[in-house]
Amino acid sequence: MNSTLTKPLDPPQLTDGRHDFNFITGRWLVSNKRLKKRLAGCTDWERFEAVQDGALLLGGLGNMNDLVAEGNRTIGMALRFFSPQTRLWSIYWVSHSDGLMQPPVVGAFADGTGRFEGSDHHEGRPVRVRFTWSGITPVSARWEQAFSEDGGRHWETNWVMELARPAYSALR
Repeated sequence: MNSTLTKPLDPPQLTDGRHDFNFITGRWLVSNKRLKKRLAGCTDWERFEAVQDGALLLGGLGNMNDLVAEGNRTIGMALRFFSPQTRLWSIYWVSHSDGLMQPPVVGAFADGTGRFEGSDHHEGRPVRVRFTWSGITPVSARWEQAFSEDGGRHWETNWVMELARPAYSALR
């Protein structure tokens, strides 16, 4: 009997990056700090609390999360999809203010930090957008958004989210 016909198939590679966003599932409490005006030299930040619920899609090749602020005010949602061919994630943001899916930022995780970049527009001007995920543990994570008007030489961080798992306690 030809052994190549009976040899089991190798399992899919599990360390290729497709599980890097599995941490996003479930509920997170999110402390937000967002610049009031972007790319204008502004140093005034607005702060607000939110809740984020995440779920896996497409058997783990995708995921989503919504972001709902205090007072049940929906901010938007993120959709993320992994390409096994390129081993890169594409992240799309849909804002509640206009319902439009923004162009993706694309990238991957290395050494525990995820870096994702793409092109977009802010107030009619072309910008580079960067999302950075860091400090990921089972109970915490950090996300930052930055814009660059000069092709990535200088960046302005304009939104920071500190995520924490809610502490649940059983009723006594």
